[in-house]
Amino acid sequence: MAIQDNPPEVRGLLEVLGLLEEPMGVHYTELEPQGAISPQPYRLPTVEMEARGEVDWDETFANFSCVIGNIWRARKKGVPAYFDQTRFGCLGAAFFLGYLKPQLETIVHYVSTGIPNILEGECYLESPEVTRQFYETIDPRPAPARFCVFKPLSQFAPDEEPEVVIFFARAESISGLNQLATFVTNDFEAVQSPFGAGCANILTWPLKYLHWGLLKAVLGGWDPSDRRFLKPDEITFAVPYEMFQRMAARWQESFLTKQAWATVRKKIELSRKKWGE
Repeated sequence: MAIQDNPPEVRGLLEVLGLLEEPMGVHYTELEPQGAISPQPYRLPTVEMEARGEVDWDETFANFSCVIGNIWRARKKGVPAYFDQTRFGCLGAAFFLGYLKPQLETIVHYVSTGIPNILEGECYLESPEVTRQFYETIDPRPAPARFCVFKPLSQFAPDEEPEVVIFFARAESISGLNQLATFVTNDFEAVQSPFGAGCANILTWPLKYLHWGLLKAVLGGWDPSDRRFLKPDEITFAVPYEMFQRMAARWQESFLTKQAWATVRKKIELSRKKWGE
């Protein structure tokens, strides 16, 4: 299943955007997907275990498996990627996907300043205090079902519906999505680009905005730790399913049928040649 297996209005949208890869949808389910990619199972540490000194940090970090990396492998094979409370990949993902709360203090320090002589910090945020504030603000909902599944949009069964649809593309195609988001919502701030890990921006933030009663698209792929799992110049664009449905239904009314976009399409073709696609 691929782009051609999507409904005509979706195929048309992808074609006019110059996309060769269909977007991924994400949903939670009690059914474990078959033939899917996932991290190896590992016991999820908790703050209680951390307080008792029961977390083997060397082993925990050795079992690191990035959500974006697993999705990258799934994208190349055209299969689903999935996660659960044992197949969480990393403690950041365990938090952002709704399997762990609160976040462990060691990770709070790891994302910020580190622990002198013990753990080097990533310095993505300036202090543990700011990092805690970030985790408290984004506050992911608990996972509503056992498995969090990312899969190509055409692989959703008729009785399944993604909560979020995720595009992986370069700036020229993303520019079309960016403008289309406002066209279908009349919201001049329809696109947001908040701080977060790669998995936070493709799932947690779009769901958080929905929780706040806001229909927002989210740009992502900015996390330097995740960039190795994206193509050169590739970024992510995640939209709630409602917004995606509006885009698919209404793109033919928009600027995507006008001359200005035809000029952009030429640049998309040029980019493909440059990258050998």
